[in-house]
Amino acid sequence: MPSPTRPFDTDLLVVGAGPAGCAAARTAAGVGMRSILIEPDALCRNLYRIPALNNVLGGHTDGTALATAITAELRGTEPCRIELGRYVTELRAHDDHVAVTLDTGRHLSAPYAVVATGVGPRRPHAVPWITAPPNSAPPPLWRAGAEQAADRTLLVLGGDRPIGTFLRAHPRVRTRLLVAYPAADDYKVEEIRDDPRVTLLPAEHLTLHLSDAVSVTAELLDRNGTAHLLNADAAHLALGSAPTSPPGDLVRDPAGYCPPTAQHPRLIVAGDLRSPRYQRIQTALGSGSEAALRAYYTARDLSAGGTR
Repeated sequence: MPSPTRPFDTDLLVVGAGPAGCAAARTAAGVGMRSILIEPDALCRNLYRIPALNNVLGGHTDGTALATAITAELRGTEPCRIELGRYVTELRAHDDHVAVTLDTGRHLSAPYAVVATGVGPRRPHAVPWITAPPNSAPPPLWRAGAEQAADRTLLVLGGDRPIGTFLRAHPRVRTRLLVAYPAADDYKVEEIRDDPRVTLLPAEHLTLHLSDAVSVTAELLDRNGTAHLLNADAAHLALGSAPTSPPGDLVRDPAGYCPPTAQHPRLIVAGDLRSPRYQRIQTALGSGSEAALRAYYTARDLSAGGTR
């Protein structure tokens, strides 16, 4: 609780407990800062859904192992108070502090806040190059296990990187992925281009149909103006993600992301919420740590070389 000597609830508010938020709280503790970590779900919840890792330090080969390690370390970090099952309904930046309102109506304050709420899956109705039945929501590809993919043809909407993760997680599963993707995903599909299980379908537009006779049919108009009829056993999403920032004083770009340089000095954005360009676990961890150190040095009016 605030007191005359400590007018705020904590030294640092951390909103979001993915890799970036957890790294921010852990780094803050390492330099003696108290923090409150606010998360509506579970610590590192999305990491548990990643079946294969090959680009994260520490020797972890799947998301569950990494999430378990991060969670265990964070729960043993005393200066960090974890508020699970709570989400921020309003975030306000003032001259000398940041204030958040929780869904319970409680208010919390600190000199700085790290906002690392990340992104959520994009749905077909929000994508201009897809026409789909109302309320249709095929599952994301990462939810498809070996039993759902074996000896089946899957229509994958979008070319986002979870396709590569899926293929690495199931290297011996015999499946066929029909990957329909827009021009914006051209650079993303390079890592799966040589996998013999993948058929790449550059698309101008796709119309998705669901029927009882055939699990999935789709009409694809390619970028040369030629129409193709696609048949598959099931459809899955790899459309990328959309930012999920809390209401309030964050500055958002047209796509909904929160560029760090556009924010109030007391609001520090970390992780995937910054931009779609650096959405990697490793960069999220680094940006969360950097965000906490930025708050630490700024609060003490210190530069890298010492007191200014």
